[in-house]
Amino acid sequence: MPQGATVIVRPASAVRGLVRIPGDKSISHRYAMLAAIAEGTSRFHNFSAAQDCYSTLGCMQALGCHWEKEEDGVIEVKGRGLKLIAPAQPLDCGNSGSTIRMLSGILAGQPFITELFGDESLSRRPMARIMKPLAEMGARIESCEGGRPPLKIHGGALKAIQYKPEVASAQVKTCVLFAGLSANGETTVEEPIRTRDHGELALRAFGVQVERSGNTTRIKGGQRLHALEAHIPGDLSSAAFFLCAAALFPESQLTLPGILMNPTRARLLDILIQMGLKISVAQLEEHHGELIGTIEVRGAAWKGGAISGADTAALIDEIPVLAATAPCTENGLEVRDAKELRVKESDRIAAVAINLRKMGAEVEERPDGLRIPGRQRLHGAELDSFGDHRIAMAFAIAALRADGETVISGADAAGVSYPSFFSDLNSVTSH
Repeated sequence: MPQGATVIVRPASAVRGLVRIPGDKSISHRYAMLAAIAEGTSRFHNFSAAQDCYSTLGCMQALGCHWEKEEDGVIEVKGRGLKLIAPAQPLDCGNSGSTIRMLSGILAGQPFITELFGDESLSRRPMARIMKPLAEMGARIESCEGGRPPLKIHGGALKAIQYKPEVASAQVKTCVLFAGLSANGETTVEEPIRTRDHGELALRAFGVQVERSGNTTRIKGGQRLHALEAHIPGDLSSAAFFLCAAALFPESQLTLPGILMNPTRARLLDILIQMGLKISVAQLEEHHGELIGTIEVRGAAWKGGAISGADTAALIDEIPVLAATAPCTENGLEVRDAKELRVKESDRIAAVAINLRKMGAEVEERPDGLRIPGRQRLHGAELDSFGDHRIAMAFAIAALRADGETVISGADAAGVSYPSFFSDLNSVTSH
């Protein structure tokens, strides 16, 4: 889809069929980075098609790690061990906060200087949250005013630390654990709220010993990583758009095979069931510590509800689509403790409020969330993605229940995480 592309979404009557969701972004990022510093050649089936994950692969290539995509779509990465090579030019992280934050942990322990930059959106995102612990470990990091990219990392010998992040963030935790691989001693991260554990599970899959107790994770430096062959499960955050689409229509029936069912992510399914969606999971299996299953969903009464506290942290990526479809619920939706949404690819709280109002909905915008009444009729409108993949996709789902056509400008932003989203949505939508 060309840059700045516009997509027209028409009202639907039902959502039926089977969708094969692309590989999970969070796991793909971590596997690509760890494969680069592992010994041997790693192979990944169903690696994410997201532009963000290819930004990670491009950075690893620039650090001396060769990768290629085989004819069957498998991504093969030839590791270099813990010693990467100094890049000839600054590393382009594109739109990917995951790339710049987590890769910084690896680069902090390398004996050279690395510069990292990204697009306009990434250049507005906060990096102080990773700069602080990495500085405590011994790295020196330069940034723009306010701790924004680009970053210049002066890597070298690191010391282990005991770190308590102020913000509950899986990216921050993973960054510190990755740095801990190169640190002298045992590094500890104690989170205020437990976040996604893909970093810990990925490290274990590559042969690293990681200890976890409650919200505390420990890793000893100097461990060697071995190559891995793995199938990456479908991205549950991407599946969320189709689950919410099914919720909008009582006659919907969808099957989503091979979806990530990690307990730190699957809270989404609990919330959707509480909101009235009929969900069952079959063929549950474990691969390299990650649970995978087939989700079968049927439409039902879409009730709405409230999201706050630990649930907000667990559903931070799914809140935009839950909020965008909230006017179509019986009781509406209230979101609290979601200030982090203000500093994503866009200000997602503001973006949701602006677009819903354009569609005729009543919305109360708060500093840390939203209150959206239910039983509202939406009408088609001209909407903006704000350059944010999750906003583009969330309002494509909301548009299915609007009266009239909805035009979404900047719809190409969906390619950041799900390049085939609009074609997949069209394949299961009845008009």
